[in-house]
Amino acid sequence: MSVIKTRLQVATKDTVEKNAFSVIRGLLKSDGIPGLYRGFGTVITGAIPARIIFLTALETTKVAAFKMIEPLNLSEAPQAAVANGIAGMTSSLFSQSVFVPIDVVCCSLLSVSQKLMVQGYSGHERYKGGIDVVRKIVRSDGIRGLYRGFGLSVMTYSPSSAVWWASYGSSQRIIWRFLGYGTDAEPAAPSDSKIVAVQASGGIIAGATASCITTPLDTIKTRLQVMGHERKSTARQVVKTLVKDDGWTGLYKGLGPRFVSMSAWGTSMILAYEYLKRLCAKDE
Repeated sequence: MSVIKTRLQVATKDTVEKNAFSVIRGLLKSDGIPGLYRGFGTVITGAIPARIIFLTALETTKVAAFKMIEPLNLSEAPQAAVANGIAGMTSSLFSQSVFVPIDVVCCSLLSVSQKLMVQGYSGHERYKGGIDVVRKIVRSDGIRGLYRGFGLSVMTYSPSSAVWWASYGSSQRIIWRFLGYGTDAEPAAPSDSKIVAVQASGGIIAGATASCITTPLDTIKTRLQVMGHERKSTARQVVKTLVKDDGWTGLYKGLGPRFVSMSAWGTSMILAYEYLKRLCAKDE
């Protein structure tokens, strides 16, 4: 889904592949199933340590955030939204500030994997792998070339993370309340299947909310990261080009795949994470 989203976001008005299905057909025709997994190795290399940093910071800051807003006497859902939102944004800043330099040096997520995803596409240069991408960018633009779109990455991922976790935390409380939990006539303890269903629903709602709000920034960031090293584009130029070619809807290129990606990623991540938390919890 990330590969498809990236291709749609960097596509020009003359590109044949206008939607997700045409991108999939083109990839399967030219590269087969492996074409859908371009940059997978670099993504995994970056995602694992980044997620460790993120979730560690999340748990720490979430507890502090709940204590900080306790004097406001908010109701349960708004309190969860604010605390989770603060924790999500703070954790994103921590993980990016610590990990992006490692990520770039290791030929990973932000500047490298997206270039691998669009190699040979829409006039882009072909690369032999992550190391080759780094070598050519550094040769052309120096170390700064690896940080193309870094500011927009922070501006995209931090609000996106805040919105995702705020939506997830508040929607869960609302769903549980709707099911009768947290009220005076509280039913018996929920089964594991009910817990999973509520958490999955919260993940889908969070993915939908975050993708709708932050897709324009993600589109601009992706174009800067993928195309910047060849065209020296700025964020303002990218916006002008998108609006000129496709109208304001151009800022929402790849919204469908991004929604599916964020929902699938968020739901699978949160189910596994919450399940492991339950396994690790100590009875008191």
